[in-house]
Amino acid sequence: MGQSNHTNVREFVFLELTHFRELELFLFVIFLAVYVTTVLGNALIVVTITWESHLHTPMYFLLRNKSILDIVFSSVTVPKFLVDLLSERKAISYNGCMAQIFFFHFAGGADIFFLSVMAWDRYLAISKPLHYVAIMRREVWVGLVVASWVAGALHSTVQIILMLPLPFCGPSTLDAFYCDVPQVVRLACTDTFALELLLISNNGLVTLLWFLLLLGSYTVTLVMLRSHAGEGRSKALSTCTSHVLVVTLHFVPCVYVYCRPFTTLPMDTAVSINNTVITPMLNPVIYTLRNQEMKAAMKRLQRRLGPFESNKLG
Repeated sequence: MGQSNHTNVREFVFLELTHFRELELFLFVIFLAVYVTTVLGNALIVVTITWESHLHTPMYFLLRNKSILDIVFSSVTVPKFLVDLLSERKAISYNGCMAQIFFFHFAGGADIFFLSVMAWDRYLAISKPLHYVAIMRREVWVGLVVASWVAGALHSTVQIILMLPLPFCGPSTLDAFYCDVPQVVRLACTDTFALELLLISNNGLVTLLWFLLLLGSYTVTLVMLRSHAGEGRSKALSTCTSHVLVVTLHFVPCVYVYCRPFTTLPMDTAVSINNTVITPMLNPVIYTLRNQEMKAAMKRLQRRLGPFESNKLG
């Protein structure tokens, strides 16, 4: 990720969220608590699914990987954001900015593909229950997970290939608290109209179409549930509504950010905070509070670890 010969800017400076030092410290405490909750909540899901043999099924295997993705996605931006809240000068090097864009789109792109895999899994489970086990063999789920990570890597590589040739000669102040494509492209000292159109179609329109396809997929799945009855129907309905909520939380900010011209709007910072800080924390809450199996498995894990902790203390 070397700097272009036409780039004089060695670093980018982030704008302050507020000019009041006391408010920055307050925000640091709040966002640190949110980040710790995000990491611990998603880690708890990973540990529970790994330890509980009852949960070694395709759906929970996918959920475990979704939790890993949420930890990675949040960790790309939030730790640096927290450090900057305590710093007088909030800056990032050119190479650091490009790296942040790469890993941000790597995790975000993989998440989009992964949510699609989860939607397909629920569709199969409800539409073809007798063939589900035969179709979703272990090698299939592992292959789909690997494919999602690879697709995320390819997506982020395209972003970086498009960004690296851009010349930056000042100013170098980003109207954001992390590096992302729209904010950085705006600072390029060249005509970026064609590049913006390419990025909007590559990121924004594809994301919008993908979002609509996923909503359509879940609509078909929910309609199919009308023919089911009993406890299985309630369980499937709860799972699908949780997935729809997570899909909406992930895609709506993406559509807002990438499906429009790269101009600054008053809501940008609030949407970015929601997308990078709040949503990764909400995902484990959504998946566990509406899932009786997960809650029961967590209680069993707590009971299993209880005697171990007592022996350790003794």
